Amino acid sequence: MTYQADGVPVTVAARAPGRGGEPVVGMVGAGQLARMTCQAAIGLGIGFRVLAANAGDSAAQVCAGTSVADYRNGADLLAFAAGCDVVTFDHEQVPRAQLAALERAGVAVRPGPGALHLAQDKRAMRERLGGLGIACPRFATVASSGDITGFAAVSGWPVVLKAVSGGYDGRGVWVCATAGEAADVLAHAREHGLELIAEEHVAFERELAALVARSPAGQGAAYPVVQTVQRDGICHEVLAPAPGLPAGRRAEAQRLALRIAAELGVTGLLAVELFETADGLLVNELAMRPHNCGHWTIEGSTTSQFEQHLRAVLNLPLGATGLAGRNAVMVNVLGGDDPDLHDRLIHVMAADPGVKVHLYGKLVRPGRKVGHVTVVGDDIAQIGDRARRAASYLSVGTEQP
Repeated sequence: MTYQADGVPVTVAARAPGRGGEPVVGMVGAGQLARMTCQAAIGLGIGFRVLAANAGDSAAQVCAGTSVADYRNGADLLAFAAGCDVVTFDHEQVPRAQLAALERAGVAVRPGPGALHLAQDKRAMRERLGGLGIACPRFATVASSGDITGFAAVSGWPVVLKAVSGGYDGRGVWVCATAGEAADVLAHAREHGLELIAEEHVAFERELAALVARSPAGQGAAYPVVQTVQRDGICHEVLAPAPGLPAGRRAEAQRLALRIAAELGVTGLLAVELFETADGLLVNELAMRPHNCGHWTIEGSTTSQFEQHLRAVLNLPLGATGLAGRNAVMVNVLGGDDPDLHDRLIHVMAADPGVKVHLYGKLVRPGRKVGHVTVVGDDIAQIGDRARRAASYLSVGTEQP
């Protein structure tokens, strides 16, 4: 089948013999991202399967096409991929060698190993973006206390130390104010076999995120640039669009994200986390999958990020990315001491019927992301207050604005 994407004919390859009419997407990982992608697949009539580590994982609870196996095991990955037209991911932890083996076996892996490696390896990502002339925080590989203090002599204290691979949601990131703190982190890294890079501590004005999609045919689509609010390395809320962001800066961020997607050969979604500074934009992190910064799109955009990811990896025409309302605010629900979310959900539903609540079916632990709420409306201050109150009540049983 052929369709036009931005005026260019695109041919979607025929599926394997014996398949039904619908394509099948397999997602490695069964967290909340896979759970919400499953919901989008249902609406599109797309077959969807997940490879879960455990039967109780978030997506495994709701997805009929669940396989429980080890994503680090090559045989398990190949067996899972055999029933799929495309394999994609809800995390970046699959070993590069296993990804390459999938490609050698003829599996459509999206994003591919070359692109995904740059989301797995912070040093490789910094080097690649630097080679493209894209502004990032200054960084250096460090293996000794002397390396760190030498870097600090140029960049100043504090210094940000990051694990080269494996970190997320604040894990694997340490802000060190002194050489002594840095030495402690270095000792921890050696104990656990972690490689580190040092980065300058950026004096940013706020954090932004540019979410884009790109298909194998090269069609791209950009969502409104959002502001993210982080605490202790965890995203707490997202404001869409970013309040007060000048049109020129907004377009710059979107063009930058689309350029990165094209230069790195990303297929699917790409979230580019940015520092907005007095001197311009700096790229902080990349994620090549649906992302927390895009959860608001379920109610707040014409096409949710989860539907868009499916469209992109299947090389289908991408959906419109405009706002469904003037503004949207998404606030994460973090676990508290009381695991009974459902009892508190009743209060939130009654107190503010306009709040949209998404719960992930995850075991409640203090500080763990167990859901999110979104409010769409005209006044961003008002809807932000409503979203924060709802998320707070779900977390701890009080409406702390």
